[in-house]
Amino acid sequence: MTQKERVARIVEILNQTYTTEYKCYLNHENAWQLLIATMLSAQCTDARVNQVTKDLFVKYPTLEAFANCELKELERDIYSTGFYKNKAKNIKACAKKLIEEYNGEVPRDIEDLTRLDGVGRKTANVIRGNIYHDPSIVVDTHVKRISKKLGLSKSDDPVVVEQELMKVLPKEQWILYNIQIITHGRTICTARSPKCGECPLQSVCKEYEKQNKTRKS
Repeated sequence: MTQKERVARIVEILNQTYTTEYKCYLNHENAWQLLIATMLSAQCTDARVNQVTKDLFVKYPTLEAFANCELKELERDIYSTGFYKNKAKNIKACAKKLIEEYNGEVPRDIEDLTRLDGVGRKTANVIRGNIYHDPSIVVDTHVKRISKKLGLSKSDDPVVVEQELMKVLPKEQWILYNIQIITHGRTICTARSPKCGECPLQSVCKEYEKQNKTRKS
């Protein structure tokens, strides 16, 4: 099987197994809420972030509320998401910049997005994909780890992984791939104990193929 054929088969299996439905695991009602939720999700589970933002977005219903908040109070409000000091500082500064430079609108362009405090390519691509539906690949821990196992990427650098995936995956699959791989990484290909025997991608997984050869030799 050529690399092109294997990629086509991976896409086919993912679409059959996890559907082609667009879904976002972070609860939000608008672009700036998703931006803040994604910033909070660094080194934190989506479930925990959703617990925190349930009350957070009631307490701070506008960007102005975040921009004018007391930093120490915001730190307490987001404490359970981890790295709360840095996150609070970035959220406050980001909200201020959105108001002052972008009229309160979350920009679409990746260069503008990554100019915002605390926003890297991963967060920027979440916004581009989920809000603006621009083809984009979000490289989180699941995508980085599983893409390597599948043989679609060789790097540990998220920016390089993103570029490698953009070269091999069809553009219409970019947003879906992240959604599908997150589900796959949480249910089947978990970091600690992957269920290789139950994996629908077993036949196209380079890591599984390598393990099989090792067992047979």
